[in-house]
Amino acid sequence: MRIGAQVARRQRLADAVFRAATQSFAVLVLILLGGAIVSLTVGALPALQAFGPGFFLDPTWQPPKEIFGGLAPIYGTLVTSVIAMIIAVPVSFGIAIFLTELCPPMLRRPVGIAIELLAGIPSIIYGIWGFLVLGPVLQQTILPFLKATLGQLPGIGFLFSGVIYGQGIFTAGIVLAIMILPFITAITRDVFETVPPLLKESAYGLGATTWEVMWKVVLPYSRAGVVGGVMLGLGRALGETMAVAFVVGSAIKINASLLAPGTTISATIANLANSNPSELLNSALLALGLALFVITFIVLSLAKIQLMRLQRKAGG
Repeated sequence: MRIGAQVARRQRLADAVFRAATQSFAVLVLILLGGAIVSLTVGALPALQAFGPGFFLDPTWQPPKEIFGGLAPIYGTLVTSVIAMIIAVPVSFGIAIFLTELCPPMLRRPVGIAIELLAGIPSIIYGIWGFLVLGPVLQQTILPFLKATLGQLPGIGFLFSGVIYGQGIFTAGIVLAIMILPFITAITRDVFETVPPLLKESAYGLGATTWEVMWKVVLPYSRAGVVGGVMLGLGRALGETMAVAFVVGSAIKINASLLAPGTTISATIANLANSNPSELLNSALLALGLALFVITFIVLSLAKIQLMRLQRKAGG
């Protein structure tokens, strides 16, 4: 009995130590997150005091006059991310469906590994490739085609008008799409594979097509995981720096045309952080960092809320 009591005490002590250790790790993450928010806010105060909340709505950026507005980088960040998601999400879903439903077994693993390897390529490699290879190809082929077709349509023609540079918002969106595609594909494929085979076999047995099985069985069953994968890709697109800095054009202004050069928050910070900036410019860059933090937090929060709603519906 005495030995059993000693073993029980040791187990309780080990559980208490383990619980305290894991709890301290969680608290440490919250402390680091809070410290980042506080440091960004304190650093951004001079710019916010000089320009007010209108800093985030002002497109003007004139360092010689020390006039800074964050709207152009914020606009570029959102637009490039939207372009990337419009391109990457359908392609990722198509690849995931092919790998889980249509791909021959002997090719499934090699193709899956090849896609996952794309996620390990450093972002600067994507940037150099986009600048030296993709940009000139788009300038000579795809972008003139878009200007000659979509650029002539009423309502949206202004998005594909103007001079074609090869480097710009649209090019940055394509590079981002290629970068986030393996992340969304890998997660979507893994989520699709969690669907019980019995459900799919039952649907096929009732005469459903592959499209009907995917749309009416697989997606409803795995929608929470799919939303998580898409949000992960969006978060990667919002914060990408070097790849975008190479191909976006680094023009801190808002252009109506997607073919024109622009900038993003992360590209602006990367390009100007080491340019012997003034104190006010430093503060403006920190204010942009704070804006990116808030945007990412909002996106992830909305994704979490959506996942909770989906889980409640599934449980109901």
